[in-house]
Amino acid sequence: MVRRNSGRRRRRLAALATAVVTGAGVAFAYVVTGGTVTWPSEAAAPHTAAGTQSSPPSTTTTPPPPPPVLPFNAKLTSQDIPVKGGGVRSGACSGSLIAPQWVITAGHCFHDINDVRVGGPPQYTMSVVIGKLKDSDPGGHAAQVVDVRQSPLNDLAVVKLDKAVKDVVPLQMATTPPAMGQPLQFAGWGSLSATVLGPSDHLKRGQFTVSGIGEYTLEAQPVGVRTVENGPCPEDSGGPFFISDDDRTGMLVAIVNTGPPCPQPGAEIIARVDVVAGWIQQQIVA
Repeated sequence: MVRRNSGRRRRRLAALATAVVTGAGVAFAYVVTGGTVTWPSEAAAPHTAAGTQSSPPSTTTTPPPPPPVLPFNAKLTSQDIPVKGGGVRSGACSGSLIAPQWVITAGHCFHDINDVRVGGPPQYTMSVVIGKLKDSDPGGHAAQVVDVRQSPLNDLAVVKLDKAVKDVVPLQMATTPPAMGQPLQFAGWGSLSATVLGPSDHLKRGQFTVSGIGEYTLEAQPVGVRTVENGPCPEDSGGPFFISDDDRTGMLVAIVNTGPPCPQPGAEIIARVDVVAGWIQQQIVA
């Protein structure tokens, strides 16, 4: 009797299993073990629609790139400067961003065929690249000079770009003269030779101190031995002499005008910014 009852129970369980499979279809297949029904959610990890086991969301994030160094620096180049007798030549200068659409550089970077400084729309194409440390670096900002404003007091000019640079903090402008001995940083894209002209393919940097204060200019002496890599050379004209605590923002004190043949020792003659700060402000808000 006991065996017959056990046989009936096994037959009922088998029939129940058959009925459930028939009614549920393939979407709800299950496993019967000793009379226990186990659903897939209890037996295995979830699967994707393609039938492969899904992975937990990744928590790995890509670190942001480091902030750019001296993002305000500017390299100015031209390939079509007219020369006497016909033809053209190339040339270059350095500079820095002082407002989203304005760069400061040396006044003599823009001149007529007689090398006289001139303002207004430039007489040759001047391309500007802002924010790179090497020519081969990605990024940076490319623009063209569309207007030139020559300083009334010293060899300095502010130039308007054809587009604004909105993601770079411009250099602030000094409004008072520096003290004697004030440390200054220099940056420029000039030549690596006193005789072989041509801009460098990388930004040069150096350390100077103020050694003299004139009416419209300063004198600055290099710190340590001067080389073509740490001091102004031809085509560094307009390069900034500035103060910065973080290599990303700063205050512009003066710009490159002239000096001894590089890499010879001697004082750089640099154009003061504070004496024309009010005039500059008038130009860039006009």
